[in-house]
Order: sequence, then C-alpha cells, then structure tokens
Amino acid sequence: MAGTPLLPRQTWPRPGRGCLLLLCVAWLWVGPALGQDPSEDLTRGLAAHKAGRHQEAAELLGRHLESRPRDTAARIARAASLRALERYPEALAEIEAGLKLAPRDPGLLLAQAQSLAALERRAEAIRVLTRLLKRQPRNVEALKERAEQLTQEGRLPEALRDMNHAVALAPQDPWAHFKLGMVQFALNRNQEAVAAFTTAIRLNPESPLFYFARGQIYRYHLNDPDKARADFEAGCRLDHPWCCRELEKMTEQPTSP
Repeated sequence: MAGTPLLPRQTWPRPGRGCLLLLCVAWLWVGPALGQDPSEDLTRGLAAHKAGRHQEAAELLGRHLESRPRDTAARIARAASLRALERYPEALAEIEAGLKLAPRDPGLLLAQAQSLAALERRAEAIRVLTRLLKRQPRNVEALKERAEQLTQEGRLPEALRDMNHAVALAPQDPWAHFKLGMVQFALNRNQEAVAAFTTAIRLNPESPLFYFARGQIYRYHLNDPDKARADFEAGCRLDHPWCCRELEKMTEQPTSP
C-alpha cells in the first residue's frame, strides 16, 4: 500500500468517528513497487517522487514518458505525484492513457481506482477494483483499496469482509491490520479496532499514524487518557504533527472523565 494526505485542519474540535476516518484516509498513500530504468529522467523522477518532491517528479516522469509511453511504473508514479499535488483530473488522465496501451495491467487498474476515489467517484473506483479482483482475488492491495472505498460509502460489512480477507492473505502487512482497524472503528467496535492498531504497531513501530489512530480511540472513545498520552508521545517523537497537537491539547485542557 504502501500507502497517500492533505494538510490537517487549523482547528481541532473533539473528533467523532467520521472525523478520524477522514483524517487517517487523508494521511494515507499506498505506492506501487517501482521498476528501474537507466534513463536519467526516470531515475531522477522516481527519486523525487520518493522524496515527496512531487512537482519535480511530475515534470521529470512526464518527460520520460514522452519517449517511453509503455513504462507503466513511471506512469503510476507520476499519477501518484499528481494526486499528491491535488491535480486529480490530470492523474486520472495519465492512468487512462496508460490503460489504452495496457488495458489489463493490475497496477494501472489500481491506480485508476485511486484516482477515481480522489475525485470522489468512489462507486466507479469500486467497480474497477471489483473487476480487478475477479481476475486476481488474492490481490491484497486491491482488497485494501476497495475496503477503504466501501468504508467511505458506508458499506461496512463488505469492507470488513475485504479486510479480513486481506489480513488472512498478508498477516505481516501492517497496513492491512491498520485498515482493518479503521473498518472496526467505523463499526463502533473500539476494542477490536485497538487490537488491530496494536498489531499494526507491532509490525511497524515506526509509523506514527498508527499511534495517532489508537490514541484517538483511547482518548475520545475509551476514556483512557494515560494510554492516549503514551500513543501521542510516541507519534510526536516520530514527528507526526497531529500527535504533537493532541499532546498540546491534553496539556492545555485534559479530557473530562
């Protein structure tokens, strides 16, 4: 997944269930595996993409694709950078150009669904992913992406089935457990969500978003400020601004029992 997030709001009221879902979805970006190529534009473009220099990546990879239009890895990376720049129609157009050359490529189909979802065309994204999963029922990235879109559409039992399947196929994937936790949270199953986030943290203790999500549940839904503070401190040490902001809020105004 690995996977992308939109700046946090300037004001931070006590978040409800939908707020946490949107915050965590906003932070998320799952990038595909990227190939290597001797061309200078490709090498520099992929490096810029990985470093988060998305304007530079979009320009370099666009130039590379002019001479090598069948390079699907470069096209997928460029579309991801365009989405990070909130240039969503361009990202979708980039992927659709690739699909004309390789209409059954699973990476392009996944990126098409992600670009459709960024445009809030979630029903279309779900249909693309469903077609992909009919051909590749064990595609964990497609399962995770479809579950995320189903959750946003309120189709929670279907999302839960997808995430249970994804976790069964990839039990060592921390993002699968994280997204399972988000579905459990949307279903108001706070303890199950905490358990899933805890597994995600065990598998990848360097991801601050996992601490943020678990800390939010501890603070606002399970009334456990001590555990919430510990999670926000862990996330803040990893330079997650939302965790640091929650710590400031707890210092200024502790959560009422």
